[in-house]
Amino acid sequence: MAMAASISLPLTSPSPRSLASIPSLRSSFCSTLQLDSIGKNSARRRSPRLSVSVASAGLHVTEKASSLSFLERRESGFLHFVKYHGLGNDFILVDNRDSSEPRITPEQAVKLCDRNFGIGADGVIFAMPGVNGTDYTMRIFNSDGSEPEMCGNGVRCFARFIAELENLQGRHSFTVHTGAGLIIPELQDDGQVKVDMGEPILKASDVPTRLAPNADESVVKSDIEVDGVTWSVTCVSMGNPHCVTFGNKIDQNLQVDDINLAAIGPKFEHHEMFPARTNTEFVQVFSKSHLKMRVWERGAGATLACGTGACAVVVAAVLEGRAGRNCTVDLPGGPLQIEWNEQNNHVYMTGPAEVAFYGSVPLQ
Repeated sequence: MAMAASISLPLTSPSPRSLASIPSLRSSFCSTLQLDSIGKNSARRRSPRLSVSVASAGLHVTEKASSLSFLERRESGFLHFVKYHGLGNDFILVDNRDSSEPRITPEQAVKLCDRNFGIGADGVIFAMPGVNGTDYTMRIFNSDGSEPEMCGNGVRCFARFIAELENLQGRHSFTVHTGAGLIIPELQDDGQVKVDMGEPILKASDVPTRLAPNADESVVKSDIEVDGVTWSVTCVSMGNPHCVTFGNKIDQNLQVDDINLAAIGPKFEHHEMFPARTNTEFVQVFSKSHLKMRVWERGAGATLACGTGACAVVVAAVLEGRAGRNCTVDLPGGPLQIEWNEQNNHVYMTGPAEVAFYGSVPLQ
């Protein structure tokens, strides 16, 4: 497995013998990187040490550097974390089960997520005590410091993180309180995570969007002008707002690889028709069961994957008559399987979540 960090290690997973042959690893299973300070009062960028354990999924390590022993560390003044990714949508996972308040501030999260001066991530996720009878609570700070209601790829990473913290093996499910309501992830025998994402929200005022409803109370194939071009969009909330488009007046059948996402994405995100801003998905249809998308995420920008976005895309494709209720959705980071169940109206997402590395950073 590739190491998702600038560590002087092979990009392929070494065997136990090759791992033992690396001099720097025989006595210590840590490397030291120079990254940005996340101190609360830091006025300028400095370079404190970030110790990143090389105990990675796919690497054979001794008990001294086992993931379980690492996760049990509780030194004061340090933030211990595990870097996970779901199809390249990457997150810093923090064990926050002993408190209902996040261990770091949104400002610190921004610095941690910085890909040049920090760890690098699309967001920081906190595993917190459950409320209202749920097993756990999940909160997220985006890379810009904002707090989204939910994140589909994030909840899969959260589920794998909980399984590691609780030493769960095999098939398990648990309840998670999020800003979007109750989410139920289920760990599969093959290591994938299936998530009951609940029912899509289609009422325009609840998405929210100021676009006028044109299908009962919903916005389906409605026109919106962005940067002088008229786009056809369908608006869906999966607990967070999504604007899904399959084309515009110039190009009615998108070739998503040709889109200049960095140029058009922010103009959708901050459009006046979306009072809470919006995530935007640009979609190409291959067949009734195979879609391809690229996403501009609210608060994170272009990412390799977006789970709630893939769910919203299938819902929009069904509403527009472009696809069936069970689809493979290709994202830049890989495919997700999405089902919009006709019986209970729930959307189910199935996909992977993997460890990148373990690490710790001083809280100054």
